Amino acid sequence: MKINKIIMGIAILLMPGIASAQGMKTNGNKMKTGTAAMSLEKNMEEQEYRIPENPEDISPLLIGESIPMVSLKDVNGKGFDLNRAIASKPTILIFYRGGWCPYCTRQLSGLQELLPELETMGYQLIAVSTDSPDELSKSLDKAHLGYTLLSDADLNVSKKFGLAFKAPKGYSEMLVKTTGGLDQDLLLPVPSVFILDKMGKIQYEYINTDFKQRLNPELLKVVAQTIYKVL
Repeated sequence: MKINKIIMGIAILLMPGIASAQGMKTNGNKMKTGTAAMSLEKNMEEQEYRIPENPEDISPLLIGESIPMVSLKDVNGKGFDLNRAIASKPTILIFYRGGWCPYCTRQLSGLQELLPELETMGYQLIAVSTDSPDELSKSLDKAHLGYTLLSDADLNVSKKFGLAFKAPKGYSEMLVKTTGGLDQDLLLPVPSVFILDKMGKIQYEYINTDFKQRLNPELLKVVAQTIYKVL
């Protein structure tokens, strides 16, 4: 879609550290070539998720693809049907590492400041991390967040989005604690931003393998405004 190419171009110009999912898949020799190849690759991914050792080797979903059917846990530990929520209104979906990450907490606070404008546009904001529901509650209380936080402590959803990779050494003890022991493979997600329409189709994404680099809230606002016009 032309609008996606324009917006991705804007992001690259304003944020030179951005690494697009398209580039990752090309570098990993995983570019899709035709309907048959797409079907075969999806079937293989469903059968087994091969965990990359490095964030640069992930193979995330692309703009134009639809997200998988997934369920997560909310702050109360109850099941949350992500697809059903997304069907209610356009969604900005965030994947972050956890409330223990200072870059993530700064990002969450910036999103909170932007929240009223995003909601006025017609969006809902949902953020997913490796934190257990108890850890999510701490983040909500500490940062006074007014949007939905969800737990992907076993990283099952991060795997389905193609974002999970093997955590570097030194994270093991902390991840066991903050995930409630559910992150058995000791994985982390590459921090990401997806803008989704009500059908669950990805209209925009920002995926940067440098976890210190996050999408600027003002740029996110510009992109969200531009995309909403064509949703």
